[in-house]
Amino acid sequence: MHEPAKLLSPVRVGELELPNRMVMAPMTRSRAGENDVPSSLAVEYYRQRATAGLIITEGSQISAQGKGNPRTPGIFTDAQVEGWRKVTEAVHEEGGHIFLQLWHVGRVSHSLVQVDGTLPVAPSAIRPDGEIFTAEGLKEFEIPRALGLEEILGVVANYRRGAENAKRAGFDGVEIHGANGYLIDQFLRDGTNTRTDAYGGSVENRARFLKEVVEAVIPVFGAARTGVRLSPIFSNYSMSDSDPATTFGYAAEMLGRYGLAYLHVMQGGGEGSFDFTALKRQFGGTYIANSGYDAERAEAAIEAGDADLVSFGVPFLANPDLVERFRIGAALNQPDFTTLYEGEERGYTDYPVLVNVAA
Repeated sequence: MHEPAKLLSPVRVGELELPNRMVMAPMTRSRAGENDVPSSLAVEYYRQRATAGLIITEGSQISAQGKGNPRTPGIFTDAQVEGWRKVTEAVHEEGGHIFLQLWHVGRVSHSLVQVDGTLPVAPSAIRPDGEIFTAEGLKEFEIPRALGLEEILGVVANYRRGAENAKRAGFDGVEIHGANGYLIDQFLRDGTNTRTDAYGGSVENRARFLKEVVEAVIPVFGAARTGVRLSPIFSNYSMSDSDPATTFGYAAEMLGRYGLAYLHVMQGGGEGSFDFTALKRQFGGTYIANSGYDAERAEAAIEAGDADLVSFGVPFLANPDLVERFRIGAALNQPDFTTLYEGEERGYTDYPVLVNVAA
């Protein structure tokens, strides 16, 4: 196709003027160092991809309780803040913009991962289907412990502290991870939230946790530097909802009242139809579409007004210079799926760029 002019055009997102509408999607890579501190490899990984209009980092747990997968970076200790500071400095030196994704996995964890072997937490004591990798190998998920009312306030406070730490580390903003079957998503959907208190039952109650997290985080960076990610049809970890159009429509309208930088929506990951254009209208602000886009589909979505920006996961993983490759129509590197979640530089920082390919 010809140069995707719309996709490569500048755009204002909140308080930021971005050079293009290509967002690097958050992707767990399991490369963090000791004590879940971002490694020197992470510095290079993100620096290489700084031509993206906006980088959204891999999910970073807001507390030890929020951890699921091995070697995922955190944002709750001073050492983690310093590790991330090196990343933000590298991206900014290249002229890029970067948000940190605030993450709590909820029930998608295991007692072998949790501090002192405690059970993972969730809105309700419902076990997800599937297995998780632990220090002792693959283990079936456990029945989580339902959070007590007083504990929920503490988790909300951890989101705020995560945002404060992200600001200390030099990030341009934060994205609240409300997608992919993790804690906020677990509260939102009635398949995982069977509470009978103020956080369960009606859609308003199920969205209360998201609302409180957003209101806790906004004062740190301001609404214009705070985004939220949702995934209405994501079905891994046995996620479900009896009426996703109503649940996520309510969430989008609620979020639209805050003047957020953007709503970032994973439009795949499950079966069934869903009207994402309606979700964009219900939110009413800047909308980032994600899932399975290439340059042509992304250009068409922006041209049609179905998205303001498009985020790319695997294409950015395998192509540090994805923006330039899209600009000139160059072939893309193919990803090595065997190194997605393990290893060091191989499959992480060693993908060739066009100059190297030409050489």
